[in-house]
Amino acid sequence: MTVKLKEMLKVPEILSSGHRMCAGCAAPTIIKLVGMALRGPTVICNATGCLEVATTIYPYTAWKVPWIHVAFENVAAVASGVVEAFAAMKEKGRGKYDHVDVIAIGGDGGTFDIGFGALSGALERGHDFVYLVYDNGAYQNTGIQRSGATLPGQETTTSWAGKVEPGKRQRKKPLAEIVAAHRIPYVATVSPYYWRDFIQKFRKALEVEGPAFIHAHSPCPRGWRSDTSKSIELSKLAVETGIHPLYEVFDGTEYVMSGPSKRLKELTPVDEYFKTQGQFKHLFTPQWEGFRKKIQEQILEDWHLLRKKCGLE
Repeated sequence: MTVKLKEMLKVPEILSSGHRMCAGCAAPTIIKLVGMALRGPTVICNATGCLEVATTIYPYTAWKVPWIHVAFENVAAVASGVVEAFAAMKEKGRGKYDHVDVIAIGGDGGTFDIGFGALSGALERGHDFVYLVYDNGAYQNTGIQRSGATLPGQETTTSWAGKVEPGKRQRKKPLAEIVAAHRIPYVATVSPYYWRDFIQKFRKALEVEGPAFIHAHSPCPRGWRSDTSKSIELSKLAVETGIHPLYEVFDGTEYVMSGPSKRLKELTPVDEYFKTQGQFKHLFTPQWEGFRKKIQEQILEDWHLLRKKCGLE
């Protein structure tokens, strides 16, 4: 699919202004880009999290499309039920539309961790919906606790940094690849900075038959202690450092690196990303210099492995 800017600008926004997301939060921009990729009647199922809480404070809603709030852990299961309900209605001749796109949205806590079982089950069953995770690296809505998406060295309220600990010690869970291992039709990583790449991939996800998964990098100034005006720049830097490389996986086996990542001759040092955020400030003390270098080594190792999977090395 080729995205035409003039056509995109004519698409009504699916999230109104006046919502209560934090200043600088990338999630509303991500949803705006999702809206530009839509192709027709759509239902959105939203797990508990930052996006849900701040856009639907009772009795108000910022959503302009049919929207369902469900529990932290079961958005993929609910989306599955919505898909099958529309299929049953169509079979009985009761459906108003020939097809309705169903999108499930969750943060990293509700996707990498709490909701992973429901997600895996839905993928195994093969329901035709798109799952979008906006990944801000922690349970930001409930107090900035670590999640499976938290980076090594990242400080949260449950992965303290100081003289004894350098923040989180464990690797970030490679969720996109775990999802791809389910052999679903389409998996992609996206960044709100690369908006055209984002929209094209999301439309692809809508158009495939069966489940699709989109992993979006979503800066969070509140939890990251970053400048509220720099979130989109941070989403670009995450790609350039290899923290969030852009690629697609077709049918679980064919890896294709996307243009913004493919064009990189070499990665920007991860220190340039860490310097922008207070949550990594401690890594620049002499005590944790070695740990910081190990993070860089790990990112480079993962980067070359990904390039091999994409047939570039």
